[in-house]
Amino acid sequence: MGANLSGDVSDMEGSVQPRLGDIPECCVALVLMYLDPPEICNLARLNRTFRGASWADFIWESKLPTNYRFIVDKVFDEMTMVKNSGKRDIYTTLCKPIPFDDGTKEIWLDKNKGGIHLSISSKALSITGIDDRRYWNFIAIDESRFQTVAYLQQTWWFEVNGEVDFQFPLGKYSLFFRLHLGKSSKRLGRRVCNSEHVHGWNIKPVKFELTTSNGHRAVSECYLDNPGNWVNYHVGDFVVDNPHALIKIKYSMTQIDCTHTKGGVCVDCVLICPGSVGKEP
Repeated sequence: MGANLSGDVSDMEGSVQPRLGDIPECCVALVLMYLDPPEICNLARLNRTFRGASWADFIWESKLPTNYRFIVDKVFDEMTMVKNSGKRDIYTTLCKPIPFDDGTKEIWLDKNKGGIHLSISSKALSITGIDDRRYWNFIAIDESRFQTVAYLQQTWWFEVNGEVDFQFPLGKYSLFFRLHLGKSSKRLGRRVCNSEHVHGWNIKPVKFELTTSNGHRAVSECYLDNPGNWVNYHVGDFVVDNPHALIKIKYSMTQIDCTHTKGGVCVDCVLICPGSVGKEP
């Protein structure tokens, strides 16, 4: 009896305990699907099983926006290598700002939630008087994602318009104009702001307007202030209720009271992002 007991204990001591690596890869993938992308990537470092599971297409298909095929077709055109990539590769690629439409627009996904962000350069806007160098100039600046902004020296009639046709996933979105009073530059390695031409914005407010082809409209007014800092001026919100339909979005900002001049403003871009995102980029 003693010998039998001894043998049983020895067998128990020699048994192999289950490990994380013994969990079937398909089971791990089903769990990972319920996590956010950064969490999935962190767990992929645990072992080979988790790493393999983290590449499952169905995981990343659930993280990609519902219109990701529209985005890939619109942005990458001839880049068939991206179109034929796995869903994780597509997600990773889309999380980096990608220029399109001759570099006048950029799109990227929020890496945590997959929300769409769209930025539209000042060069894609219709600006009254932009061709008259007495009033407007395009200037190079490294504080813009497009490396160029439209700078207004002085005008009586301030009017900036734009429109874009795009397909957005379901949800609420906000639209902003990114503006800066004064002209910033670098001097001896330090940022300086020239406010020489800043005037007229405290007399009358700027009118912001937004309309969409699915029936949304927003109008707001705001005085431009805070010289030397980039400010995202909130134009309005719109809601997407059909993720498979193109939406035409029109937006504008005007200050056309000709009783006074105004000037010294940099127009960087228009930003469209999920409504839960704050006013800072």
